[in-house]
Amino acid sequence: MKSAIAPAFFAIVASLFTAQPEPALAQGSAVLLASHRAVYDLKLAQSRGKRPMSAVSGRILYDFSGSPCEGYALQFRQVSQLDSGEGKVSLSDLRATTWEEGSAKRLRFHSQNFLDDRLRDAVDGQAERLNNGIGVKLTQPSDKSMDYSVEVVFPTEHVRRVIAAAREGKTVYEAVVYDGSESGEKLYDTTAIIGNAIAPQERVPSDAAAKSSALDSLTRWPVTISYFDKGKQGGEQLPIYSITFELYENGVSRALLLDYGDFVVSGEMTQLEIKDSKPCP
Repeated sequence: MKSAIAPAFFAIVASLFTAQPEPALAQGSAVLLASHRAVYDLKLAQSRGKRPMSAVSGRILYDFSGSPCEGYALQFRQVSQLDSGEGKVSLSDLRATTWEEGSAKRLRFHSQNFLDDRLRDAVDGQAERLNNGIGVKLTQPSDKSMDYSVEVVFPTEHVRRVIAAAREGKTVYEAVVYDGSESGEKLYDTTAIIGNAIAPQERVPSDAAAKSSALDSLTRWPVTISYFDKGKQGGEQLPIYSITFELYENGVSRALLLDYGDFVVSGEMTQLEIKDSKPCP
């Protein structure tokens, strides 16, 4: 959930980034992600700062499918109505699709960002892992090629690695993330804080997750991921935004809190469908 939620709801996750490069999937090879379709209803949870928000309402659709052999596809949409007071109401509509190779070597991405039914910006392109970083080719907003010489994690691998870190009992997980969001030219430093594991049948949810038998036997963890501008220097950096959620070991997330600084939005899971995944041959 980037532009409207996070650089990677696309990102609803984080991955391990160490000083020494590690091969793709080394941390997350045993993590199997469930194909699923989830809907989250949004509302204002807190307003603060110099630009307080009077009300927020909306919905997120998160439709994820795939496998290690065929790759992973994500369709994401977030529609939000933002009331800043004094009759100033705007409608934000973020639509994004991505496809990531199962080995985390390639990423294709396309997104459109509408404000009050008018297209504000669009991004289309692909990224490929190189020996010492990634190469990016954009066709929107303009034809452009870039190389980044830094160890980078793509979104789905991001999910797998944070789950792997949680299983290992790690509490802090840092990564440089690229998801093609915004202009398609940004990298993000991320820090994930992983809380104590929540055992199956402990703190039983009251949302749509409670109705899914596929989650009954799974452990989950409270996770907060903060996103920072990559390479920004000087002083103590504040995150661009952060996301708090509960992450199941099959990649399903619930109980969202999206912190934009001046206001916080909660996302309650109201629908969840676990879909069949085509097994690898």
